[in-house]
Amino acid sequence: MGGDHGPAVVIGGAAIAHERRPELRFRFYGDETAIRKVLASHPRLEPVSSIIHCEVSISMDDKPSQALRRGRWKSGMWRAIEAVKSGEADFCVSAGNTGALMAMAKFCLRTMSGIERPAMAALWPTLKGESVVLDVGANIGADASQLIDFALMGAAMARALYDLERPSIGLLNIGVEEVKGMEEVKEAGQILRDYHLPNLVYHGFVEGDDLGRGTVDVVVTEGFSGNIALKTAEGTAKQIAEYLRAAMGRTLLAKLGYLLAKSAFDHLREKMDPRKVNGAVMLGLNGIVIKSHGGTDAEGFAAAIAMGHDMAANEIIGRIASDLNYFGGIRSKEARSIGE
Repeated sequence: MGGDHGPAVVIGGAAIAHERRPELRFRFYGDETAIRKVLASHPRLEPVSSIIHCEVSISMDDKPSQALRRGRWKSGMWRAIEAVKSGEADFCVSAGNTGALMAMAKFCLRTMSGIERPAMAALWPTLKGESVVLDVGANIGADASQLIDFALMGAAMARALYDLERPSIGLLNIGVEEVKGMEEVKEAGQILRDYHLPNLVYHGFVEGDDLGRGTVDVVVTEGFSGNIALKTAEGTAKQIAEYLRAAMGRTLLAKLGYLLAKSAFDHLREKMDPRKVNGAVMLGLNGIVIKSHGGTDAEGFAAAIAMGHDMAANEIIGRIASDLNYFGGIRSKEARSIGE
């Protein structure tokens, strides 16, 4: 029931996702009357769907604390997350209130052992394909230990989605030199460099322009700078699209040039389409929760469902737990050695 367009986009996205992945089954949580009305226009989706009526819907402007008080137990958002906890669902996708979704997911699913704060990880289109970027908005600030947690979780996600044995990791910084940046970033870089972890390759510091180049498979940062980078990239893509649209319609010759190069422009449009990489996963929880952009359309919501499907199919929770346990074991052994 959340997002800018409610059930129409959610159910439309589910229909597209089901066409591409027929094994998917859906549980829709919210106002049954509103859901059933939209679902009736998707006859192929109806047989693989169930509707769970919920009395409360979390609004887009509800504060997280308010949403927890008002929506716990009764809201569609809470009950969808709870279905992941109980095993009734393999993952949850919502286009609703981000703060409320994170608060409810953390409260219901709890964080994994060794994780202090969950992180939101997004896919980023690059010149080489895609990379994982986290955190893109769950946390404001992060210490060295949390940045290392983000690196471990991001590496596990990249291995799951891209079938990489040892993804490359970069820490977003104001320069690539080791003397630059916040102390937390420099400390995290030193630890990653010294430990030589088996499931990732530490590249070093990366700058903002490395995001689009695809310099590394995983870019790690804290949520404030990560969210600004994400929104800047989205805005720049829209700006370029508007510039091209205006330029191509400016003169008769420009219109003719557009027709001659239409296939190239179509390819560019597809590459820059933010719907292709819609969806951010909340890593560090005991379950998979995907946050879809609230303003996306059905195609974008289908992409968020696809992300959840791939994360569940590749057992992302188990991969992260294994990596965290390995790193925790190294730190514990080191601490005992120092104590001796």
